[in-house]
Amino acid sequence: MAESRKVPRPFTMHWGSGNVVEEAWVESEHHQPTVQLLEYSEGEAAGQLTIRFCSFREGRFQRSPLMIGEPDLGPLREAIAKQPRLRELLRQLVE
Repeated sequence: MAESRKVPRPFTMHWGSGNVVEEAWVESEHHQPTVQLLEYSEGEAAGQLTIRFCSFREGRFQRSPLMIGEPDLGPLREAIAKQPRLRELLRQLVE
């Protein structure tokens, strides 16, 4: 697995900014499928949490759709299990 990315770390969107406060990811053949918990501290989204599904390749954020292969689901589930707030929001999504 590649090196961990520092958390928390800042992000900025047009509607607000804040920090990536939790992050779960796995190393796959072509990229690093990633699920992030974003916590807004400024802008119109201040105080809100957002789940971002994204990927990284060679340490760089990718601006393409997230695709997760079936072999990566188990390892990603294990990574998400270590992120309590992110896991709880995802549980709300599927239950």
